[in-house]
Amino acid sequence: MTDPTMLAAIAVVFVLAGVVKGVVGLGLPTLAMGLLTLAVAPAEAATLLLAPSFVTNAWQMAAGPYLPGLVRRLWPMLAGVVIGTVAGAGSLTGGSPAATAGLGLVLMLYAAVALWAPRLRVPAGAQGWAGPVVGVTTGLVTGATGVFVVPAVPYLQAIGLEKDELVQALGLSFTVSTVALAIGLALHGGFATGEALASLIALAPAMAGMWLGQRIRARISPPTFRFWFLVSLGVLGAWLAWRAI
Repeated sequence: MTDPTMLAAIAVVFVLAGVVKGVVGLGLPTLAMGLLTLAVAPAEAATLLLAPSFVTNAWQMAAGPYLPGLVRRLWPMLAGVVIGTVAGAGSLTGGSPAATAGLGLVLMLYAAVALWAPRLRVPAGAQGWAGPVVGVTTGLVTGATGVFVVPAVPYLQAIGLEKDELVQALGLSFTVSTVALAIGLALHGGFATGEALASLIALAPAMAGMWLGQRIRARISPPTFRFWFLVSLGVLGAWLAWRAI
């Protein structure tokens, strides 16, 4: 992580990921994991994204009046996220090609669901058991791949949250996932000093990318940008899975 070329590549990745976050409100860890895994092991990529992911998502989580109510409503899912992530992080730190293949498959699944799945609805009576199941499943996917969007994001979109509530709920879910991933990596020996330091350094390009993305949002159609972002993410996922297999 002292190689200037590698540091420059990391900065570019986080600028791009920050732009996506600024335009569409999510996608920083997903895109960063996908691109970083082209050059480093999944566990190293997960460590690199911890600081930028935590700061940007904590900011999103805190920006609104709905946090106390969301915590009360979503805590069973969030508890499941922590349990699943910590339990599953061993496969990410093991350096197995299966982790890269799993990341590729998750990226393809996320892109497909976001692009083509019908708008789902989870009735209030089912959320008591569905929340913990979705949380543990999301945690296991996070622990194995470093990506924490499936199935948490479709679930949060399906429980009837208003627009601003949904944005804040996504920030809450991603923040908890980031903290749980850090705990899992630490418990399974996945931390390295170089990656941890580079993660702090990556904060600056990530925040710059978010600022740029917010400027871009005012000039182009977010749905158009989101469509091409998801298509690109699916292609990247297919490449990662094919390379690993």
